[in-house]
Amino acid sequence: MNESGAAAARAHRAAVPAPGAVRDPEPPPVGGILWHISGEARSVLALPAALALQVAHPAVGAGVDDHSVFRTDPWGRAERSLASAQLWVYGGRAAAEEGRRLRRLHRPIHGIDAHGRPYHALTPANYVWVHATGFPIQLHTQRVLGRRPFTPAEERRLYAEWLQVGRVLGISDRDMPQTVEEYWPYYRRVLADQLEETVVVRELVATDVHVPPPDRGPRPVRVPLRAAWPLALPPLLHFRRFLTIGLMPPEAREAIGLPWTAAQERRLRWFGRAVRVAVPLLPERLRYLPYAYEARRAVRRDGR
Repeated sequence: MNESGAAAARAHRAAVPAPGAVRDPEPPPVGGILWHISGEARSVLALPAALALQVAHPAVGAGVDDHSVFRTDPWGRAERSLASAQLWVYGGRAAAEEGRRLRRLHRPIHGIDAHGRPYHALTPANYVWVHATGFPIQLHTQRVLGRRPFTPAEERRLYAEWLQVGRVLGISDRDMPQTVEEYWPYYRRVLADQLEETVVVRELVATDVHVPPPDRGPRPVRVPLRAAWPLALPPLLHFRRFLTIGLMPPEAREAIGLPWTAAQERRLRWFGRAVRVAVPLLPERLRYLPYAYEARRAVRRDGR
C-alpha cells in the first residue's frame, strides 16, 4: 500500500475516544454525497472557480494577496490545498486534527484590505465565507458536469454534510446558516454587498500572467514539460479562465463582474457533456485523487 493508502487506512481504523473525552466533530458520513464527489475528477475541475469566489471577498482576497505563495509556488500550494481538503472528508479521525492545523495556520494572517479596513483570517465572517462557497460551487458543477442536477432532497443532504465539514474546520454552528433556507439569503447578501473583482480574482482569470512550470512529478515528464512550458502556458491560462468563470454560479460571476458570453456558455455545455461521458468510464484509481481512492478502498476492505 502506498503512503496515502496507509494514511487513509490508519485514519479509518483510529481508536474510539476514551470514555469522558471530548469528541472531535465527525467528518461527513462514509457513503454520503461528499464521499462520492469530493475527491472525484469533476470536483477538482471546479477548484479554480471555488478559489475565485472565495477571494472575491475583499478580506479573503487581501489575505491571499498578502500572505499566500500562490504566485511563487502555485503547484505546491495546489497540492497542499488538495491534500487538506481530502482529509476533511476522507480522513476519519484525522479530519478534526487537520481542521485544528488550518486554524493554527490562519491565526497570524491579518492586515489591511484594499479599502483600508483591517482584516483577520479567522474573523467568523471571513472564515465562514471561504467554507460557504463550496456549496453553490458543488451544485453548479453538478448541473454542468454531472449526470443530472441534485434533487432538492440531495441538496439538503449535501448541505448537511457541508455543515459537518464546517464543524471539522472549527466553525461554530452559530456562525453558519444551519439550513438551506437560511443559507440562500446569506449567500445573496454577500454577493450583493461585499463581493468585487479583487486583485487576486483578476490574476486568477488573467491570460497574460507568468506561472512557473511544475516542479513536481516524475523527471521524464517534468523535464520535457518545462522545455515546452512557453508554448503550453498560454492555452493552459485560457482554459483556466474558461473553467474559473464557467463553473462559477451565474449569479456569482455577475456579482463579481466577470464577463461570460452565450458562445462561451455553449462551449461549457459541450465540455460538460464530454466530461459527463468520460469520467464515469475511468477506473476508480484514475477517477479519484489518490487519498480519496485509498480511503474508499480501505472502507470496502474493512467494512467500515
